[in-house]
Amino acid sequence: MFTIQEIADKIKGKIAGNAQHIISFPAKIEEAQSENITFLANKKYIDFLATTNAGCIVISENLYKENLQGNFIIVPDAYAAFTNILTLFNSHSNAEISDRAYIHPSAKIGNNVHVYPFVFIGENVQVGDNCIIYPNVTINAHCIIGNNCIIHSGAVVGSDGFGFVPIENGTFHKIPQLGNVIIEDDCESGANTCIDRATMGSTILKKGVKLDNLIQVAHNVEIGEHTVIAAQTGISGSTKIGHHNMIGGQVGFVGHISVAPYTKINAQSAIASNIKKEGLALSGTPAIDIKQHFKATVIYKNLPELEKEVRQLKTALEELKMKNKE
Repeated sequence: MFTIQEIADKIKGKIAGNAQHIISFPAKIEEAQSENITFLANKKYIDFLATTNAGCIVISENLYKENLQGNFIIVPDAYAAFTNILTLFNSHSNAEISDRAYIHPSAKIGNNVHVYPFVFIGENVQVGDNCIIYPNVTINAHCIIGNNCIIHSGAVVGSDGFGFVPIENGTFHKIPQLGNVIIEDDCESGANTCIDRATMGSTILKKGVKLDNLIQVAHNVEIGEHTVIAAQTGISGSTKIGHHNMIGGQVGFVGHISVAPYTKINAQSAIASNIKKEGLALSGTPAIDIKQHFKATVIYKNLPELEKEVRQLKTALEELKMKNKE
């Protein structure tokens, strides 16, 4: 629990109201009670000010009025400030390693690491400081996890890459996967996400990468710094994704391509070739410029009517030809 004053000091906000009021937990503005703190950053929700029971509201300075009743922390950007408040209440100060987790004797675990029950940490794994590893995570042999990383339940780090060679009798021979996975500092991997080890070398998530749930990262993939990827995206082997990309859900990448930095990719797009120019916004299957895709979508919706018009024009043209022959 924190006083409003303690919270305001953390986010460098100005208080209007009772600075010593005790806050126990954050809540949505429409559900908040006296023990809760909430926020208002968008004027679309300003009517909730008249009905909320929140003990404190973090409010953007452009929305605050002197005649408002209640306790407020006034900041330039309430949305950004409230993110820091959520972090404050989400502190894992009692970091511990569960006795129901399996950690290989050769593994090295850093300081202030929280390992939940039923985690498997394999041979020669390295886990940095201040990490949180949730239940049922598997980190296989020789993988390296940096500092300040979060790995959510069910994620598998270092599973075998999908590598098979077809042979003459119609069967497939498995290619041994001898590499590892390196996850650099400040990364987060969502629930049930799989990050395959490299065939040789390393599959790499660079600093600040954020992966949503149910993502497949294949062998020898590299994902650049501060790239964010939404759920159910699949990245095929040896693809290199640049830094500061924003990738929507259910995007598919073929293997052995590269994607330039600062690329934005709309959900359910297919990336089938190299993206060489920085800063493009793409959409569709195969992905094209997002504005072109939206225009094409409008045309696609009108195809039945366009087909009808073309048939009518063909009929009229045939009738005109017949008439001219007469």
